[in-house]
Amino acid sequence: MINSAFITPHSPILIPAIGRANTGLLEKTAAAYKKIEAKLTAEPVETVVVISPHNPGLADSFAINSSPKFILNFESFGDFATKAKLDGDIALAHELRENLKNSAPIQLTSHKVLDYGSAIPLYLLYPAIKDAKVISIAHSGADLKSHFEFGKLLQNELISKNKKIAILASGDLSHRLKRNSPGGYSPKGAKFDNKLIEILHDAPAAADAILQMDKKLIEDAMECGLKPIMMLLGILDKLPFAPQVLAYQTDLGIGYLTMDMNLTNNPNIRD
Repeated sequence: MINSAFITPHSPILIPAIGRANTGLLEKTAAAYKKIEAKLTAEPVETVVVISPHNPGLADSFAINSSPKFILNFESFGDFATKAKLDGDIALAHELRENLKNSAPIQLTSHKVLDYGSAIPLYLLYPAIKDAKVISIAHSGADLKSHFEFGKLLQNELISKNKKIAILASGDLSHRLKRNSPGGYSPKGAKFDNKLIEILHDAPAAADAILQMDKKLIEDAMECGLKPIMMLLGILDKLPFAPQVLAYQTDLGIGYLTMDMNLTNNPNIRD
């Protein structure tokens, strides 16, 4: 069953050994992660499904990382000390592949070292999930609607499992919010972020509203979270949830949104 779901940013600055003095600039985001950690501690889960835009994927299919063991490290950012290990939910990964292979393009991969889009949220939540197993899912080259539809297929599988499951949609919003942003400044960056956050608050209509967003606005925003978010919305389609912004920061020129989807009542009962 699906117990909880979140949108989580993946700024390397959140890792103290990487961010150092700058880590304090994301204090609100770090506090939001602590709220998620507290929730997952109070309501332990057995499997965490993390959807990452930086998971090594495939252009023509969705990819599930089915490694039996995962390593979280940040050596690519110059941090050789911070690391952790988690078990992979290899049984569930193979079940998803077998049950969905005739309904969607889906492949299994095996990468022991997790991409930073997966590793950062998992590391920050590690105290609450260290005994849980993990599946990391990569987006494909398909359009947003395909990611929503794939999420719906995942929902049908996940709600039937006799285990408690948390979903993390890892992704950042616009990379063009300030002049020192990675993509340079564009006024459309803030417009995109504000519009998306507004859309997400209207849970039943969110997916359709995102599909109707101006494609040029999305392109100009230079985001990396929309496909994971659409997959998440597919997983939660017609389930009762009430999204709540835990933090939204733009201090580093990138939109970092942390959101608790707040599954209400019995999350596996459709309206």
